[in-house]
Amino acid sequence: MNATGEYRQEFVEVDGARIGLQVYPEPDGVDDAPLVLITPAMGVRARYYRPFAAALRAAGLAVAVADLRGTGESTPKPSRACRYGYPELAADVGATLAALKTRRDGRKTVLLGHSLGGQAALLHLALHGEHDVDGLALIAVGVPWWRSFPGLRGYGVLPYTQGIAATARLLGVWPGWGFGGRQARGVIRDWAHTARTGNFPHLDGVDAEAALRALRTPVLAVSVDDDQYTPHETLDHLCAKLAAAPVARERYTAAQAGARMDHFTWVRASTPLAARVARFATDLPAR
Repeated sequence: MNATGEYRQEFVEVDGARIGLQVYPEPDGVDDAPLVLITPAMGVRARYYRPFAAALRAAGLAVAVADLRGTGESTPKPSRACRYGYPELAADVGATLAALKTRRDGRKTVLLGHSLGGQAALLHLALHGEHDVDGLALIAVGVPWWRSFPGLRGYGVLPYTQGIAATARLLGVWPGWGFGGRQARGVIRDWAHTARTGNFPHLDGVDAEAALRALRTPVLAVSVDDDQYTPHETLDHLCAKLAAAPVARERYTAAQAGARMDHFTWVRASTPLAARVARFATDLPAR
């Protein structure tokens, strides 16, 4: 357990990297509770989601949170030597699911991604198969395509994202100056591609856009009010790619949360959202 006894810290070895995995105790009084695996936002440590994990457990769900490669307890730390990008982030989700297999046996599994973690979870299902995952919840996720931002904001998003990508190419790593934490240049390259084109790049020779159109896993897609990085329209753009999947598209409002929110702070006002995720998980059809 960690110092406060909230979760057990584990590690998953994958292709020379180490993924930090926080496994929370089972919810009280619930047998074979659905398991939710949370994949975080860019540069956000797994431990940031402790309030959300507590709310999910109170709603009757088992919870694990995996640091993205290079963030928190995961390695390698981003440097000029790192070459990884979206393909590795997606593969890490699969490795983490495999490490949790014994715990997942006999119960439903829901991937729950926030921001970049949502893209990684979605791409894992699209590129590596969806046979052992029952549902996907996307919270404050989107494709940051500059044309999907409302009003004049997109005209700032394009140079901002491409400037970050140019800096990462020049330095060999993104130092995290004011955005996203320190990141491998491959992650920034793939992220900036989505901001410029509105589409995911080909990943390891696979047409990711075609793979997304074929995805059939049920999806709960929730945008949050006052999200400065993935406003409602960016999630609408992402959901439009999921032609074959049943998608429940919803908004989490400040009125529902009882507090002002943004791309990150919804985590601290997430009790109603956790209850919605629990209903989604419970209502998923059996595989």
